[in-house]
Amino acid sequence: MNIVLATVLERTREIGIRRATGARRSDIVRQFLFESILISMTGGIIGIGFGYFLAWLIAASAGWSTIVTPTSIVIAFGVSVAVGLVFGIYPARKASRIDPIEALRYE
Repeated sequence: MNIVLATVLERTREIGIRRATGARRSDIVRQFLFESILISMTGGIIGIGFGYFLAWLIAASAGWSTIVTPTSIVIAFGVSVAVGLVFGIYPARKASRIDPIEALRYE
């Protein structure tokens, strides 16, 4: 959420230009929700890879039997995407409510 909020603040001028040229609030919300979900999907994929590697490393070094099931991978990825969606809503709505005139004045 903080990453997307920082992105909104950094791109205030861009948001103002898009709004001034005819983008609707829903277009802005969709853009930032898509970015938030994309960030969380990337993090989920990296996390799944790291978790799989860690399970392999523990099994190899400690001699334990570790099992990574497809169900656990799907659940972990689903939670990652859901977190991105839920915590992307507030910044996306905040970005869509920026006044185009004020955004164009923003430096």
